[in-house]
Amino acid sequence: MPLKAAAHIEAMSAFALANFGGYDRPTLAQNESAFPPSPRAIAAGQDAIASSHLYPDPDWTALREAIAQAYGVERSLILCGAGSMDLISCTVAAFAGPGDEVLGTAYAYNFAASAAARVGAVYVKAEEHDFTVSIDSILAAVTPATRIVFVCNPGNPTGTRIGNSELLRLRAALRPDVLLVIDQAYGEFDDQDPGPIFALVARGDTVVLRTLSKAYGLAGARVGWGLFAPSVGAQVRKMQNSNQVTTPSLAMAVAAVQDQAYMRETIARTAVIRDRFAHDLRSAGYHVPESRTNFVLIGFSSAAAAEAAERTLRGADIIVRSLGGYGLTDWLRATVGPQEMMDRALRILIDMRGK
Repeated sequence: MPLKAAAHIEAMSAFALANFGGYDRPTLAQNESAFPPSPRAIAAGQDAIASSHLYPDPDWTALREAIAQAYGVERSLILCGAGSMDLISCTVAAFAGPGDEVLGTAYAYNFAASAAARVGAVYVKAEEHDFTVSIDSILAAVTPATRIVFVCNPGNPTGTRIGNSELLRLRAALRPDVLLVIDQAYGEFDDQDPGPIFALVARGDTVVLRTLSKAYGLAGARVGWGLFAPSVGAQVRKMQNSNQVTTPSLAMAVAAVQDQAYMRETIARTAVIRDRFAHDLRSAGYHVPESRTNFVLIGFSSAAAAEAAERTLRGADIIVRSLGGYGLTDWLRATVGPQEMMDRALRILIDMRGK
């Protein structure tokens, strides 16, 4: 591994340990679900533990079928992995290397940069406008060395989204040899029809990624999936470890995907808490962009004010995410968590604003 890549990954690990400790309690920093997974998923995982002496299905047969049924997609296009992070890493490794460029946006999910560093590729950031992906900025940043364009929609850590028509415009304007990777980790929170974006995969030059960590509440189970054209998927599979999704995780994922009503209820309950929290923060004078995810971005008057808020919240056992790694030193990100914790965070932030 190149030294620069190793240092980048080591820095991320140190940040996680310093900020989140042992991950033994809910925080407002990790974009986990505020609610547990479907009871069906919990029961399925418990039942599957008895089969843990056997290797899991390396082709994710039952899960691919469940996803195909729930999302109206072709089973043969689905690849699964240990969270969408696994699929991002393997896709970048399959299609980029030294001398290549992976083009993201100013505030795209930072793991894409880590995946590029791991294989010696250069990660380039296109500007965003008002914390929102700009297709024109992306197209202006494309060079002959660009091999992958990575777009989060909805975005993390911004929570904003662009319309499907803009993604279609991007794909139409890119060279056919540029792989477009659309990360829809928060896609279930977006009310747009995913069909037009899923359909891009048939072109052979587009990947669409999803995860069960957010809307389905399976962050700890580590299950993600994506749509890959056969020629693209074949290369990505070469980069994957066999049996990387455990038997209990697969069982939980199948049951969770089959319980669409519970997932939609989770999204609705999350949105109610999120929108109230954001509304009250705006009323107190904070800048909070509209979110289509399970978190909100909170703007402060200065980096010092953001740091003071982070320290005060931490003192009340409420951990939020500071965003210095994105260059957003005046901002914090708060995940929608348990109502009691959200109410305490809101009271603290409103009180600080009044001082």
